[in-house]
Amino acid sequence: MQLTLWTYEGPPHVGAMRIATSMRDVHYVLHAPQGDTYADLLFTMIERQDKRPPVTYTTFQARDLGGDTANIVTRAVQDAVDRFRPKTLLVGESCTAELIQDNPGSLAMGMNLGIPIVPLELPSYSKKENWGAAETFYQLVRTLLLERSKTREPRPGREGRRPRVNLLGGTILGFRCRDDIAEVTKLLASIGVDVNVSAPLGADPDDLRRIPDADANVCLYPEIALSTCSWLTRTFQMPVITTVPIGVGATRDFIAEVGRVLGLDVSAVLGGELPGAASLGSSHSRMPWYSRSVDATYLTGKRVFIFGDGTHVVAAARIASEELGFKVVGLGTYSREMAREVKACAEKYGVTALITDDYLDVERTVAELQVELVLGTQMERHIAKRLGVPCSVISTPIHVQDVPARYSPQMGFEGANVIFDAWVHPLMMGLEEHLLQMFREDFEFGDGAAPSHLHSVAPSKPDAPASALARVPQDTASTPVVPEPAPAPVHTSAATTASGASGAPAATEVVTPVWSPDGEKELGKIPFFVRGKARRNTEKYAAAQGIGLITVETLYEAKAHYGR
Repeated sequence: MQLTLWTYEGPPHVGAMRIATSMRDVHYVLHAPQGDTYADLLFTMIERQDKRPPVTYTTFQARDLGGDTANIVTRAVQDAVDRFRPKTLLVGESCTAELIQDNPGSLAMGMNLGIPIVPLELPSYSKKENWGAAETFYQLVRTLLLERSKTREPRPGREGRRPRVNLLGGTILGFRCRDDIAEVTKLLASIGVDVNVSAPLGADPDDLRRIPDADANVCLYPEIALSTCSWLTRTFQMPVITTVPIGVGATRDFIAEVGRVLGLDVSAVLGGELPGAASLGSSHSRMPWYSRSVDATYLTGKRVFIFGDGTHVVAAARIASEELGFKVVGLGTYSREMAREVKACAEKYGVTALITDDYLDVERTVAELQVELVLGTQMERHIAKRLGVPCSVISTPIHVQDVPARYSPQMGFEGANVIFDAWVHPLMMGLEEHLLQMFREDFEFGDGAAPSHLHSVAPSKPDAPASALARVPQDTASTPVVPEPAPAPVHTSAATTASGASGAPAATEVVTPVWSPDGEKELGKIPFFVRGKARRNTEKYAAAQGIGLITVETLYEAKAHYGR
């Protein structure tokens, strides 16, 4: 048995809470002991919701286990209906309550409450949070569309109206779902497509009953909506648009798929997209042009490791490899439901997928691969910080900083701009720290240095080194160049602590080395940002060896000495 400190997903009843909290007029009665109410913090602290989740806990205690805990369930259900008056009630149990087998869903179904009841049976010990959210959304949609599914009524035609689709899968505590829905809605509007229902985020039970009125479903997050979309296809013959528009290439593919499924001409938008071209006018996104800028091309070939949920990992691998020029050296997911898709993606990039929910396996893999950038969850952010590797969060689980106040989508052309900023800047900061390390001994970059761009407080330069060659006068252009003889080493005397035979302090000769013309020329070939350090190390080595004249050989001897 392994004791874990971190987990990528909570139990499935937390997934059910995400669905209830995402919607309006839906309430969730959770049979759970005291202590299981901790999940409220996920929504109020991380997602910054201004109200508690719509959840009523039975909060049974240890002393209740000897009595009739079923009565606690029925009282809690009745109190929740009377107080909150929801249009639909979800009833389930936590992993602890599952052990006492009260079956709260069946108890609520027998109470004749006059509203739709959705009993949830979520196996807490074999399934996880995303599965729980997907199953809850699926059962909710099936329950509310039960009557329409029986009548098999024909789907409405499109005469006299614009095509419309449903956006399915966005939830509270998803990764940037709020902004992704807004961005995809704008993207669809640009090609003449309306949004019929966006669910579960922002929808109510009446909205779910209108889902079959759309012409197609957009499966924004397969982890949450794929099972529901598949049922809607089987039951109402609704086509599904499966391309997730994360990245420039995927956004182009998404528009093309929408046009193909709905029979639309999307050339007005795709006609301005020039795959493979790099200019500000080649795309609605700045990413194709920015990724070919001088700073970004420096990052070409950087070794990147990607880990998260299946949807974002697959999308991130394509962006990293095809749009930013990174080298994908490893990827994986904690979502076993998406393992097949992630393994297929890994095979495309010639790596083996890491399918695990153990963060220690991920940390070990990141260290072994010696990556230069990590794209992952907040767990990988901690791992990367310990290993000193830049990291950008691309997937849940997230923390407060990943729920920004600003508009920050991941999908669509604007999402591609956001991704460029979020992924490239960590590497740029790493580059800056690298340069600061190299320049740390330079007088302009020391701790006491004043801003170099302010003339009035310009930093004072240190005295010129004794070994520096004399400057060539500016007016010597017409003067014949005469090779200078190598300068003679400077010999000075210094007192020592040893006493001579006369009792007076003995003087030892200290050699201050000077540079020969060929040595100085060879030093000039060293990049400027490390030349100062090379000069100081060589002079230090020469003085220690008693060498008065630094030649090319001395320079390389010093290099070999300090390289050992």
